[in-house]
Formats: sequence, C-alpha cells, structure tokens
Amino acid sequence: MFRSKKVKKSEMDQELLDQIFRAREEWSYLEDIMSRSIEPTEQGQFDLAVTKAKYFYLLREAKVQNLSAIK
Repeated sequence: MFRSKKVKKSEMDQELLDQIFRAREEWSYLEDIMSRSIEPTEQGQFDLAVTKAKYFYLLREAKVQNLSAIK
C-alpha cells in the first residue's frame, strides 16, 4: 500500500522533469528562430514569452517539491 504511493510520486517527479527538459528545448528552439528572423512576428514573440513563463513555472514547481535533476 505504501509502496504504490511512492512509485506514483517518483513517476510524477520524472514526468515533471521531462516537462522541464521539453520546455527548455522548446524555449531554446523558439529563441533561435526569433534571433534568425528579420522581422519577428507578434505571435512568435507571444509564443516565446509563454514558453519561457511555462519553463520558469515548472522550475518553481520542482523547487517546491524539492526535486533535482542531479541525483
């Protein structure tokens, strides 16, 4: 009974880490596109801002849960 709860927490922690890594990759990708653009669009700038905010939100959530990618 206690073991299943621990397994679920570790699965949730791993999912959060995966989301953080994906958000960082997406942020980096969008930043690269925006830097190469001659005239960045408003939609592109908005997408970049949303992705950046999502990444920092996920980092704060990991900090609240005392989660680290280095173990």
